Parts: sequence; structure tokens; C-alpha cells
Amino acid sequence: MEGKEEDVRLGANKYSERQPIGTAAQGSDDKDYKEPPPAPLFEPGELKSWSFYRAGIAEFVATFLFLYISILTVMGVSKSQSKCATVGIQGIAWSFGGMIFALVYCTAGISGGHINPAVTFGLFLARKLSLTRAVFYMIMQCLGAICGAGVVKGFQQGLYMGNGGGANMVAAGYTKGDGLGAEIVGTFILVYTVFSATDAKRNARDSHVPILAPLPIGFAVFLVHLATIPITGTGINPARSLGAAVIYNRRQAWDDHVSSLTENWCNLV
Repeated sequence: MEGKEEDVRLGANKYSERQPIGTAAQGSDDKDYKEPPPAPLFEPGELKSWSFYRAGIAEFVATFLFLYISILTVMGVSKSQSKCATVGIQGIAWSFGGMIFALVYCTAGISGGHINPAVTFGLFLARKLSLTRAVFYMIMQCLGAICGAGVVKGFQQGLYMGNGGGANMVAAGYTKGDGLGAEIVGTFILVYTVFSATDAKRNARDSHVPILAPLPIGFAVFLVHLATIPITGTGINPARSLGAAVIYNRRQAWDDHVSSLTENWCNLV
């Protein structure tokens, strides 16, 4: 028994408790985390790496699936005569938020799980990835969104075109300024949540945070959709707005698309 007690004592001394989160943690000079070095602005060597193209493919597939599922949900609600017979606005919000949760979880280890040019642009400004990778991600995200919306239209063109195509448009009773403001705040909430959920300090002090990171991101998307679907249909994603506008291709969608697209950048710049 004495030998076992000695092992326990040595183990307790060797593996000390983690530094607590809170004000006590902020006063220590010893960092229990390591910030990754800033990514280079240009990294031509990435163009020769298979992992670079695999990450781009992951962003394409994720954005494709995101648009496919979410716009199909919107079409299902729009075509119904009675909103009580459908999932309604809450169901649409769950569709967007749930898909982001699932897709970020699936692709985080491959590409980082951006699925949104605004997120990619924000991470680029924070020097989390190179300009080469950021541009490649944005292109693949937009292409994936266009293809996802195109597949939905291919199922039933009449239904798709007759119900707005899932494009972001400012609702009656709101001005474009209202839509712009709603989208600025919504995009800020999403990008702020992404930065907070992936912070290196949280990674070090709470080992469970990297596993749960997709959850707050998806939940943020869900909450923003609940708030802004009645105003703009909720963009907060330039690829999502662009893909639906390209496939729907009606004047109102393009007129209001400026508000939906501009908001995703101006709060980051």
C-alpha cells in the first residue's frame, strides 16, 4: 500500500492542475499556449502540395452541400400553402446552422472548415492563412455555392423560379440600409464566434474546446438566421448570396445582392 501511495503522490506532483480560466489566469507570465506564427503573405510552394488542392476541394464540396440542403429547405417552406405544415423560419434557421455545424466538423481537419468567404477573408487579415490559400478558398466556395443552387433548380425549375430561388432580397417594409445594417451585425457575430471558438488560449486551457468549436459556430449561424430571415433572408456568407443570385438571376436579386454582399466585407475591413 505504501508503494501505491507513493505513486499517487508522485503522479499528483508531476501532473499539476490546469491553470484556471478567469482573472487568475490572466495574471500569470507563463503562457500555457503557443500562438502559431503568422502565415506568409505569398506561399508559392503551396501550389505544389496535394494538401492545398485537397483543402480547396473540401471547401467546394462543403459549400455545395450547404447550399443544396439549405435552399431545398427554403423551397419546401415557400411552396407550402400553410406555414404550419412546414418547418417554418425556425426550421430554415436550423437547416443553415445545423449544416454549418456538421460541415465544419467534417472539414475542419482538412481545410479549417471555412465554408464562407467572409470567414476566410477575416482569417487572412489575421494572418492565419496566406493570400494564395485565401483566394483559392474563396473561388472554390463560390463555385460550390453556384453548383449547389444549380442542382436545386434542376430538380424543379418552375418551383425554384416561382419562389425566389433562395436568393437574398430585402423584404417589404425594410430599406436597403436596414438590410445592410442587419447583415453587417450578423456577419460580425459569425466571424467573432469563429475567432473566439478557435482561439489558441482556449485550445490550451480547455482541451474540449477544439472538439466543440463547430457547435458555437453553427449555433451562431442559427441565431443570426432567426433574427434576419424576415429582413433579408440572411446572407452573412458572400458565397451563399452569390450562388443563389447567379442561379435565380432576376433583377431584384441582383439589386439587393449588393447589400447582401457588401456587408460581409465592410465590417472586416
